[in-house]
Amino acid sequence: MNERMQSRDETEEGDLQPGRTRLSGYAYAAAACLATTLLATPLRDLFDLANIVMLFLLTVVLVAVRLGRGPAVAAAFLSVASFDFFFVPPRFSFAVSDAQYILTFAVMLTVALITGQLTARLRLEAKAASGRERRARALYGMARDLSGALTVEQAADIARRFIHDTLAANTMLYLPIGTGELKEAGDTAGIPDGITARFAHLAFRSGKAVGPGTPDIEHRPILFLPLSAPMRVRGVMTVTLGESPLLPEQRQLLETVASLVAIVIERLHYVEVAQEALLGVESERLRNALLSAVSHDLRTPLTVLVGLSDSLAMTGEGLPRNMKETAEAIRDEALRMSRLVSNLLDMARLQAGDVRLRKDWQPLEEIVGSSLKHVEALLQGRSVRIDLMPGLPLLEFDAVLIERVLCNLIENAAKFTPADGQVTIAARRRDDFVEISVSDNGPGLVQGSEIAIFEKFMRGQPESAKAGVGLGLAICRSIVEAHGGRIWAENRSEGGARFVFTLPIGEPPTVDDMLMARIEGEVS
Repeated sequence: MNERMQSRDETEEGDLQPGRTRLSGYAYAAAACLATTLLATPLRDLFDLANIVMLFLLTVVLVAVRLGRGPAVAAAFLSVASFDFFFVPPRFSFAVSDAQYILTFAVMLTVALITGQLTARLRLEAKAASGRERRARALYGMARDLSGALTVEQAADIARRFIHDTLAANTMLYLPIGTGELKEAGDTAGIPDGITARFAHLAFRSGKAVGPGTPDIEHRPILFLPLSAPMRVRGVMTVTLGESPLLPEQRQLLETVASLVAIVIERLHYVEVAQEALLGVESERLRNALLSAVSHDLRTPLTVLVGLSDSLAMTGEGLPRNMKETAEAIRDEALRMSRLVSNLLDMARLQAGDVRLRKDWQPLEEIVGSSLKHVEALLQGRSVRIDLMPGLPLLEFDAVLIERVLCNLIENAAKFTPADGQVTIAARRRDDFVEISVSDNGPGLVQGSEIAIFEKFMRGQPESAKAGVGLGLAICRSIVEAHGGRIWAENRSEGGARFVFTLPIGEPPTVDDMLMARIEGEVS
């Protein structure tokens, strides 16, 4: 409909359309001058010739308003000729008896031409403003519809209808899929092939429009517009053009539509991401609540089981050997299950933020010693090498939690270290941090799992027969990050794995500060 209106505007203009339409404008201009002449002839004896001139000038203005620039110029010349032939003596002749009339003709023609040109220009500007208003109103309606779109398919249909109704052009949207290809948006989506796929990928990668004027596509009436959103290019919109060339205003309109569609697609993407994140948070919260409840319920029976197995093992020589071994096995498995339950409970508390750090300034050597004492039974005779850098500064940390980190890392290293292997605990100062590492000479980490093993319920070797459910390293990461450090894992060049975490070096208080703090505490 808009295209037909535009054609009508150009027809009325009189100098854009050839043939009969163009000639009709000049015919109407000639008829208007003839009508003015017939109207002014009876008035010749009643009015001065200067007033007759005003009638012809008014005719030129009306022709310019209605028919445009070309017919207005023709009306100007016809008006001067009619005035000269029918009203200036001698009448019915183009001869001029008084030379002053030559100046009158020149002024009349100049005024007519200027008035006609200005009027025609105002007419064009008014029509252009009206067209812009119609396009802006239609664009606003499309933007309103896009704001309510709930799927990419709905956004594609809205844009397709708008461009078809406005420019009578066909539109297609292609969106990227996981394989790096572009796929048509819609229920019956397909992958473009041939020249379409080639130039669609070119527009998608470059982020620039591809169309007539591009090599190999010069004679193809198709335009590829990238859907450029604030964050990235979201796809490509193809517009199949008609035979007539695309006007600058139409090109700008298409680029505006592509930009709006891109913003809608990006909004829908982040809405989906937010929904997934919310679902993940709720799932995590439910899982933590379940872990906490199960851990609390399991602790009491496990404690009773450990106590009963200890009582059974301490009955002395009266207990048969096989039953004594069974009691010890029950005790070991109950202790292992108790450690697992403790990990579950600690993980739930850390995720819920219920753990509050009780930091004190203390030497790292004491925590290393107490950690080795706790896991002495788990090492099962494996050698341990301590390599702590001399002169390490005091560190501010929660002794219980950092001891838990070391115990988990040493236990993890002991699981994968051969019976004749060695576990190494080292510490070095690195700028504003102290770097603590626990290394083993086991099989090492699976390639690419260095980051994933710190996730909950992830294990370095999923098919391993080693005990555990993959919570120890996740707990270590939560504790270390709560202290302002970081933790990572890597394979050693000589074989085995190496787990490293850092603790920040602060400004330990002086002896006087500690004495004053103790005095203030006693006074309070």
